[in-house]
Amino acid sequence: MKSIVLYKTKQINNIREGIENAVEKYPAHNAFIIKNNKDGEITYKNITYKEMQENINCLGTALIHLGLKNKRIALISPNRYEWAISYLAVVNGVGVIVPLDKSLPHGELENLLERSSADAIIFSKEYEETILSIKKKSNSQVSQFISMDEAEDGDFLSLSKLIELGRKLVKEGHQEYINAEIDNEKMSIMLFTSGTTSAAKAVMLSHKNIASNINSMNSCIKIYDTDVNISFLPLHHTFGCTGLLLFLCNGVTNVFCDGLRYVQKNLQEYKVSVFVGVPLLLESMHKKIMKEIEKQGKQKKVKFGKFISGLLLKFGIDIRRKIFKDIINQLGGNIRMVVSGAAAIDKAVAMDFDSFGIRTIQGYGLTETSPVLVAENDKCKKYGSVGIPLKDIEIRIDNPNELGIGEIVAKGPNVMLGYYNNEEATKEVLVDGWFHTGDLGYVDKEGYLFITGRMKNVIVMKNGKNIYPEELETLIAKLPYVEENMVFGIPTKDDDLDLAVKIVYNKEYVKEAYPDKTLEELKDIIWTDIKKINKTMPPYKYIRELIVTDEPMIKTTTQKVKRFEEIKNILKN
Repeated sequence: MKSIVLYKTKQINNIREGIENAVEKYPAHNAFIIKNNKDGEITYKNITYKEMQENINCLGTALIHLGLKNKRIALISPNRYEWAISYLAVVNGVGVIVPLDKSLPHGELENLLERSSADAIIFSKEYEETILSIKKKSNSQVSQFISMDEAEDGDFLSLSKLIELGRKLVKEGHQEYINAEIDNEKMSIMLFTSGTTSAAKAVMLSHKNIASNINSMNSCIKIYDTDVNISFLPLHHTFGCTGLLLFLCNGVTNVFCDGLRYVQKNLQEYKVSVFVGVPLLLESMHKKIMKEIEKQGKQKKVKFGKFISGLLLKFGIDIRRKIFKDIINQLGGNIRMVVSGAAAIDKAVAMDFDSFGIRTIQGYGLTETSPVLVAENDKCKKYGSVGIPLKDIEIRIDNPNELGIGEIVAKGPNVMLGYYNNEEATKEVLVDGWFHTGDLGYVDKEGYLFITGRMKNVIVMKNGKNIYPEELETLIAKLPYVEENMVFGIPTKDDDLDLAVKIVYNKEYVKEAYPDKTLEELKDIIWTDIKKINKTMPPYKYIRELIVTDEPMIKTTTQKVKRFEEIKNILKN
């Protein structure tokens, strides 16, 4: 498969180098704009690249002073400036950062702290109650609890006070952090995949993994130091985090979204020009645009505008942003590029954004690949595909069928070191240096990759969340009347998925326990139990549809459920 280098940029060997290059080149540029809303009064604080670096150095110095050198430090909070500097402080000279999903239930958070052997945790006020209960346990390995916010009860260390302590230590001559050498090859980031605490795998990533992905993306996507990026995706997600690091390495100003309801307002408020998102967000924005066009009766005008601008574009004349100025103004007036990943974007949506003069770049990758493997770029784009391999990355199709469809496997400097404490799972996916993605696809004659499905059973929601059905099936199987069950996704009207479960109940048990119940009454009982399971999960893992039957599922000779045949029959009926 071909790859392409469009832009030559300074190559970095590690994350620290990337940040230091940006600070040296853009010291007075705003790295972040932070909004504060106190008693209804909104103020904005600009943090320059130089100030950001000072905060990172001071925090890193203080963390080493706490005895956390070469330790593992967990991090959990919604997207915010303190998340970013905590991540960078730890990874750029202290130890191993362990970003955790902000929607983790209490029990799962505690277990992941244990599984990662975390020595400290940095968290926001939303988790104070949970963290306090963990702190009180005598068997907890976590020794330092650091709050991003001023904790009222004084049970935790304060991030802001640690930064001030670090500032004092630096002035006194403590240079351990500032002079720290980075080992580019060893694990510096531990990320958990989706799944239960027992099923989730801990992905080990190095500076080399992340830096190589930043280098590869810089070679095919043009980013300007005048750009403004809005952070939508959760930063614990590799796609969101590597995206932020990419922008920081290029002197971009970064802002945070107030919530999905305020996207349009934030785009205008901050004059956002670029962002990394998921199809659900882009398709939602597209729907609003098309609704407004319809409301104003401008469908024909827009269609004609697309025709004229498309025609002129063939002759190198680009007037798209002039013709569709009103549409671009709906998105803040400055938006020029959106990068979409985690799931496939609707072809019509991508085409419309491009026709309006807003560049859409679609990519494909996994947590294990830091994350991007394949992407569109300014010269290579084919609607329906996810693009071509990034620089330094090889892609091939393993065991293709007669249609050329097989498993997508990849090799490159961005491929993970392995799964922490799970040699067996590592050997399953890393074979002779090739990472087996578990995804199915094919490559066309021009070298474009097309994704056709998943080898594994992972359910990918439109918002980019991955759900492993086995996780829920294990919990449901514990219900006494369940003979067998299967969790799957049912397509919704907006091309997303709702989680559903098919339960085959044990006739003997039901006859004995609920002798007088009708099928509908039994379904109500089961539904009550399903709702209880839902409450132990983040909302995106909620089961919303239920099928109850006493008919056995279709199985192989080894008694494994033929999942896809079952789903096909269910959807047909």
